[in-house]
Amino acid sequence: MKFYNTLIRYRFWLGLLSIALAILVTVKAGFWPAFILYFIGIIALFSHFFIGPLRLVQEPMEQGNIEEVEKILATIKYPGLLYKPVRSTYYTLKGNLAMMKQDFDGAEKHLKMSSALGSPMPEAEGANKLQLGMMSLQKGDFKQGESYIRAAIRLGISDKESEAVAYLSMCQIFMNKREFRAAKDYFRKAKACKPTAKQTVDQIKEVEKYISRMPG
Repeated sequence: MKFYNTLIRYRFWLGLLSIALAILVTVKAGFWPAFILYFIGIIALFSHFFIGPLRLVQEPMEQGNIEEVEKILATIKYPGLLYKPVRSTYYTLKGNLAMMKQDFDGAEKHLKMSSALGSPMPEAEGANKLQLGMMSLQKGDFKQGESYIRAAIRLGISDKESEAVAYLSMCQIFMNKREFRAAKDYFRKAKACKPTAKQTVDQIKEVEKYISRMPG
């Protein structure tokens, strides 16, 4: 695994070196003796631009090493050349990093780009829509927020914590619209997810103080 990661990290330069050696062999001995070097060089360069180094992101992400993640993403100079699902993941990561820095405009921009490309995993696209919905709610755009969160629920959300947040957000949207029956329904769904994150649990307790007094 370590060897493979090292290969990914340096494959651009290895590809250039291989092609340079191929040219030298061609001059000295002709094309066919150099064919394998050309082949290796082209594959290395193609995979560098078409697939990128996103495989390297997993370990620093698990370690919480955000600076290393940013360094890896910064090596992608031409994201438009990435294979579509890889490009979608790239923009999702850029959006998540922007959110960590409280750069909501940057996060929204990148997450919208990712969402427009789609994802091979509906759950990942659902998570994107949920983040976009939460940002819309923070800006006070409840109509757009509801649209994004509905899409997230429809696509599916991979973890129960995020699913609870989605239902709770829908509950609050319908409370604001004074559609209390729908608000209660979404509240029950949020509780059924049994979230454990303190912020979500506290939010449920806060909403519960008012939900039982609502008609419908």
